[in-house]
Amino acid sequence: CCIGCRLFPRLHLLPPHSLLLYYANMKTAILATLAASAAAFAPASISSPSTTQLSAWRDEVVVGITAPVGFFDPLGLSKGKDDATMAYYREAELKNGRVAMAACLGWYLNAGGVHPAFNSELSNDPLKAMVELPAVGWLQFVLGCGAIEWLGQQIKERPGYVPGDLLGASYWVDNSDEGWVMYQNKELNNGRLAMLAIVGMVYQDVFVGDYGDMMYKQLVR
Repeated sequence: CCIGCRLFPRLHLLPPHSLLLYYANMKTAILATLAASAAAFAPASISSPSTTQLSAWRDEVVVGITAPVGFFDPLGLSKGKDDATMAYYREAELKNGRVAMAACLGWYLNAGGVHPAFNSELSNDPLKAMVELPAVGWLQFVLGCGAIEWLGQQIKERPGYVPGDLLGASYWVDNSDEGWVMYQNKELNNGRLAMLAIVGMVYQDVFVGDYGDMMYKQLVR
């Protein structure tokens, strides 16, 4: 009591209602101070594992993130995905890109009249040539694709496998080599372009009826 009088010498002069209000305000201030002190020692907010993993994947993976778009994912397919899923996506992107590049090359070779199989009797229109292809040709095609797919699955079982690296180049060079990173970026970007290109070629052949090297001439006449 004496300590209180020394600390607050005029407190006893306040009327009763003011004294109650004073104590209420003091209690609120003390609780606020304690809360602030506790918050100072509380652990920092932790991001969700998926967000943290994706951020780490963006920072660590230097292949495929190129100017001018950077990390291109307009549909948000990578949101909430872990490293294993992102590696699977990269494998699928590489595989589809390689198939699309081969398809574009094959399309123009066929459209140019270069198809020596079956005595060159197939149509120069690639879509019509698919229909005219004999069953034995389709059998060879399916078996060949199946063999390549099986071989790819066996290669994936080796330790240290990098998605898409079927030839084992990662055993000899890594992404610290700028030339190797540039080569991989070129393959990815060419594959992305080829995927768009082959879709455009098929669309033009089906809806415009032209499959050659001037597929858009119907639109500019």
